[in-house]
Amino acid sequence: MVDEQQAEAGHDAEAGTGILLVFGRQLKRFREWAELERPEFGSRTGYSASTIAAFEQGRRIPPPKFIEQADELLGARGMLMDMKEEIERVRYPAFFRGAAKLEKEAVELHVYAVQAVPGLLQTAEYARAVFAMWLPLLDEATIEERVTARLARQDIFSRTPMPTISFVIEESVLRRPLGGPGVMRGQLEQILLSSQRRNVLIQVMPIEREEHAGLAGPFTLMETKDGRRISYTEVQGDSRVHTERGKVRELEAAYGIIRAQALTPRESQALIEKVLGER
Repeated sequence: MVDEQQAEAGHDAEAGTGILLVFGRQLKRFREWAELERPEFGSRTGYSASTIAAFEQGRRIPPPKFIEQADELLGARGMLMDMKEEIERVRYPAFFRGAAKLEKEAVELHVYAVQAVPGLLQTAEYARAVFAMWLPLLDEATIEERVTARLARQDIFSRTPMPTISFVIEESVLRRPLGGPGVMRGQLEQILLSSQRRNVLIQVMPIEREEHAGLAGPFTLMETKDGRRISYTEVQGDSRVHTERGKVRELEAAYGIIRAQALTPRESQALIEKVLGER
């Protein structure tokens, strides 16, 4: 029997392919109506003719800026722009699309990370290293699309009104040099910069802790502007969005204890600076 979560992920993947094909057909139609060949249209938008072909054939995900350019240049009167939000969702893996939508609407976001630096704090180089290690292996175009999508999520930091965001990161994550020493040095500097934001709190769970409430794994807590409280868990590509109050309350309680057991934000900053100095 097919698992409900896997079926939903499969549906999302199919829907994602569908919106790309629809957008591609519309893009080609408007381009032909404008009497523009692919090379000329590409030169006006900053893309090669082969990339334009990939967009039109639904083989590649068009960036938001391209969609805006194409809509205006081809006189589509918003018809291409109408698909921008759905296409944006396709940039994420199928298992993360529901969580990405909720994250974008969150007024509060709390992340407990045990394996890698949270995506919202990642540099482009660190994110690229992470995606390059995924199995089964991703092709280069997909890696770049995923990196772009991950960095776009970081707009949440400067959103108005500002959401309240906190992170608890395992010390082992800070010491694991994914991508190499240079990449990790830049990543640690990025975490320190992010900790300076007024709406962001970053704490580190030290390796030496004898008591630890987070041994069940990573999770994210979110609250939307309409007051919904949601949790998101992910392991080995199996992701789940929890809305039932009992499960969410359980993880909220765990996060409270985890924060109490972790270093304070000031102590955490000092530890991150120490690890950075060792690089």
